[in-house]
Amino acid sequence: MLDYERKVKKNGFSLIIGIDEAGRGPLAGPVVAAAVALKDFQFKNKIRDSKKLTPLQRESAFHEISDKAYIGVGIISESVIDDKNILQATCHAMSVAVEQLISRLPQDLHDQVLAKTVYLLIDGNYFRSDLPFQYQTIINGDNLSLSIACASVIAKVTRDRILNSYDQVYPQYGFKQHKGYPTEKHIEALKKYGPSLIHRKSFTPNLS
Repeated sequence: MLDYERKVKKNGFSLIIGIDEAGRGPLAGPVVAAAVALKDFQFKNKIRDSKKLTPLQRESAFHEISDKAYIGVGIISESVIDDKNILQATCHAMSVAVEQLISRLPQDLHDQVLAKTVYLLIDGNYFRSDLPFQYQTIINGDNLSLSIACASVIAKVTRDRILNSYDQVYPQYGFKQHKGYPTEKHIEALKKYGPSLIHRKSFTPNLS
């Protein structure tokens, strides 16, 4: 899972950042993107697409990645998703994640950040941003790039924690179980209680 990273490194880029998101499809809650620049490529945990890991495996991987990488996270609220649309909100979350990662770099690395030294590997097939860096979108990237797979884990765990906290505020919807995705129980709760403040109005127009 390092073929993409090796190729980019050979082309002279010194900071390779993997990017992925969690939460494009749910009816509620934010979209979360993570940006990860690995300091160490050796992992005890088997790192792969977060959707293929159990919650316990994701938590374990999350802690190991946090120890072995520079990380940034972008969290874009449901209100912004409604205002912009999910595609623009996702790109915004990814840009915020990259900016946060760069702001957290040690001074010696931060001073080396230039358009010609940073390269972004992004899961999916679409990205638009004002960031000055070159990038490549990779379909199924979370299964092909270790950096993207790590970003997938960080984004998923971060978003799951947010939805778990919302479950304490809105227990009637069962966010802890479905994380806002349109499961049968979630739809039933929406029909019974109507949308909460964290539901995306543009995703639930017939239930508002």
